[in-house]
Amino acid sequence: MIRYSGRTILEQPAQSTADAADVTEAAAPPSLLAPFHGAPPPAPAWFDDAIRHAPARDFVEVRGARVEMLTWGARGKPGLLFLHGNGAHADWWSFIAPFFAADYRVAAMSWTGMGNSDHRPQYNLDIFVEEIMTVARAAGLFDAGKPVFVGHSFGGLPLTACASRHGAEIAAAITVDSPVMSPERRRERRSRRGPLKTPQPNRIYPTWLEAMNRFRFQPVQPCDNLYIADFIARGSLKQVAATANTPAGFTWKFDPFMWKGYHDGAPHIDMSTAQCPVAMIFGEKSIFLTEKIIDYALEVAPPGSPCVMIPEAHHHIMVDQPLAFVSALRGLLGGWPR
Repeated sequence: MIRYSGRTILEQPAQSTADAADVTEAAAPPSLLAPFHGAPPPAPAWFDDAIRHAPARDFVEVRGARVEMLTWGARGKPGLLFLHGNGAHADWWSFIAPFFAADYRVAAMSWTGMGNSDHRPQYNLDIFVEEIMTVARAAGLFDAGKPVFVGHSFGGLPLTACASRHGAEIAAAITVDSPVMSPERRRERRSRRGPLKTPQPNRIYPTWLEAMNRFRFQPVQPCDNLYIADFIARGSLKQVAATANTPAGFTWKFDPFMWKGYHDGAPHIDMSTAQCPVAMIFGEKSIFLTEKIIDYALEVAPPGSPCVMIPEAHHHIMVDQPLAFVSALRGLLGGWPR
């Protein structure tokens, strides 16, 4: 459904063929992919067709670091940029972006410290906002006017900062299950979580299969579409050579030290000062979805910002309900903003 100024105006159908119950971390299965012994799970035709529509792959430099950039569609069409969440990578959008490539110049990027982008000694919000704008310009997303930016989870936080700072250059910003919490709620959450653990290097697994079998979603949630989990997991790993202190093997691409000393700014202020239209998409079964969070998001977002709920979707909406997500996004792009 879509909530618009607090009212329900449109029901968005789900595309799942099976219901999935919420699970706690303690009850989560030990492995999503182990039953397949390294073979890709069976996938529907739409997914295979989307993956065959492979992107062009390139890098752009931002403050001395290479940023991975994937593009689909012809330059000169309206721009559409996809931003992934924490610990993910640009290929989380490789089965979504092709649905828009006929009408848009589409790009997806990997934040530095994630995917195939370079790692940095230090990360901050200013750098991530700069990465957004640099990639969008390099990909040609401004060639036909103001582009639309879409950010999932953590990706929605630099996106709202970008909308606040550069919104006059953007047609619209769409956050996907990126909760904008009040300062009080954020303090309460940090208090419950306790002191952050000292970051440790990513574990190195002796074999690719052992690493694949350790792939899980965070936050923990069910997954009906294991062919998507498998595709994402394959793009999340890299092979490493032996060093004096570590063995050879396979490990995750993301930088485990990237959040040390990182400050995510004030998303509630960025949302309230956005200089472009903003929409929000949430999964109805998301761990982040509560009435208080939704009400607060609508309170601080620009007046009239739509809030779309995807039925039977948890936090990773593009994994849980990919076709419903495509339909919801197409609906927004087709009729909003006016």
